[in-house]
Amino acid sequence: MSLFFIYLIYRRCFNIKELQINGQIRDREVRLIDFNGDQVGVVNVKKAMSIAEERKLDLVKVAPNAKPPVCRIMDYGKYKYEQAKKEKEAKKNQKTINVKEIRLTPRIEEHDLNVKAGKAIKFLKNEDKVKVTVRFRGRELGHTETGKEVLNEFAKLVSDVGVIDKKPKMEGRNMIMFLSPKN
Repeated sequence: MSLFFIYLIYRRCFNIKELQINGQIRDREVRLIDFNGDQVGVVNVKKAMSIAEERKLDLVKVAPNAKPPVCRIMDYGKYKYEQAKKEKEAKKNQKTINVKEIRLTPRIEEHDLNVKAGKAIKFLKNEDKVKVTVRFRGRELGHTETGKEVLNEFAKLVSDVGVIDKKPKMEGRNMIMFLSPKN
């Protein structure tokens, strides 16, 4: 494929994502909406372009799938700026939930369990969810009840700041439990 065809495909895909403006609009007739929001009606594209040029604004195709397509006269730069501002504001208001993982063994000592519980408490105070995993090796798979006891003991240690979101459950060689912060 030549470079020219790649450029055309790229440009075509780019136009699909973005709104078509001014010279990119290839339709004969469009339904025109004035910059005030009033409907002008179905007009020729050349006439719509001339109206937009008189007001020193852009002709933007807002609804390309309509019959005939709907175009609006607006300041496209200002419109894109406002859209970016709205997206940024929406992203700022989103709350991300992080999941921190703590790994244990079925034969963990009491002190090590307390240290891991301290880490989990720190995570839960930061409003993060905690995934607690007990990994079984070899013959330990025959004694999964010890892993369940370890997870229940762990849940008791962090019960003042966290609650069990998902009860202990076997997944392959691991037993997994999720904790979430108390509200």
